[in-house]
Amino acid sequence: MSVAKGSVGHSSFIGAFAVATDLFSIIGNSATQAEEKIINDTLEAKAVRATIDGSALIGIYIAANSKGILVPEIADRREVENLKKQLDGIRVHVMRTDLTALRNNILANDKIAFVNPEFGSKEIATIKDILDVEVIKRQIGEFGTVGANNIITNRGIVLNNSASEQDIEMAKKHMENVSQSTANLGSSSIGLCLVANSKGMVIGTETTGFELVRLTEGLDL
Repeated sequence: MSVAKGSVGHSSFIGAFAVATDLFSIIGNSATQAEEKIINDTLEAKAVRATIDGSALIGIYIAANSKGILVPEIADRREVENLKKQLDGIRVHVMRTDLTALRNNILANDKIAFVNPEFGSKEIATIKDILDVEVIKRQIGEFGTVGANNIITNRGIVLNNSASEQDIEMAKKHMENVSQSTANLGSSSIGLCLVANSKGMVIGTETTGFELVRLTEGLDL
């Protein structure tokens, strides 16, 4: 297990440009080869390149775990086929929803997904089916955007600092390792500040030492 600091372009919000599982990571096409190498070496997972609607903001649009990938309708056919070709054997599903920033609104590992309470029953059924997880509709702290403001792997979860005692107790029912933190010098958008799996974490370059300790504790790294 390893931890590294990184960025994409001039942005320390590296989690906006990549999403990771224990089997693979998907990285926006704007990342340089050096930036991709840091992610690949740290997470020890197959790295593939992609765009959604021409955008490199993969970490906003794509929700994924080791069993499936959800992409929004704004993705064009070539982008979807590109993912299917590169990740043969992983289910790739185009999800119909008004909440097109899927990862912002879905916080998932290989067993559970916390999702924005605004998702309807059909959307919940799709998330449950494609990712093969238990789905819990829940705002965490002040945020319905649970994927943007928290981070989860198969080893642990880090909640944003506005999470309540009830949120923390709920998380402890599902995860052995739970902590709270900010990232990138006080940002509550933890999920957009880093990319992580069970093997490692790449965190934005502005993250402080104290934040790094809290994040590594929560993710058991």
